[in-house]
Amino acid sequence: MGIRGIIKGLGITFKHLFETYSEDLKQGPDRYKTAEGIQDRLSADTKGIFTVQYPEEKIPVPEAFRYIPFLIYDELEGGERDIRCTSCGICAKVCPPQCIWITRSVNPETGRPIPKPEKFFIDIDICMNCGYCAEYCPFEAIRMDHDYEIAGFDRMNHHIYDMEKLLKPASYYAKTHPVQYAEEETARLEKEAKKAAAQAAKAA
Repeated sequence: MGIRGIIKGLGITFKHLFETYSEDLKQGPDRYKTAEGIQDRLSADTKGIFTVQYPEEKIPVPEAFRYIPFLIYDELEGGERDIRCTSCGICAKVCPPQCIWITRSVNPETGRPIPKPEKFFIDIDICMNCGYCAEYCPFEAIRMDHDYEIAGFDRMNHHIYDMEKLLKPASYYAKTHPVQYAEEETARLEKEAKKAAAQAAKAA
């Protein structure tokens, strides 16, 4: 019985081996390093080799994929950046592993706080990728990134993200999260329209 099992297992292995070469000849170079080829090998009907040849090939991540958070800024004329974050601190409060640190900006003349962050840090080695910061942010200023290739040799320089590493434009967010971005933009425009209508009615 043991020998039969070994022979059967080897038969399956050799079957996959031969099917790999036959499928390669049949599909040609398009079987590798193309979106269609990756999807074909991910399907249940695939034959031969079905592993993805990482890092040359990467499985496309779904829109809801969560990894390290990033801060969103709107691109203004002249290349200026309008950071959505108001340094309210909600994300830091709801963060389960407490990996977010924020310092609010202060007006040097009056000493009063400004609703913009002066410093914003996330320790990505502590972050558990839960997405609470993005879920609870009332200003849609922080969202979860899709970039999972963050390995490095220096923890302090590479794994504690400051604002420059965290800030990404709204166009990047629209590209990585098209459905969610469209929903948020529709809700924002509706809110602005209602606000404008209320102001017009009040003025009348």
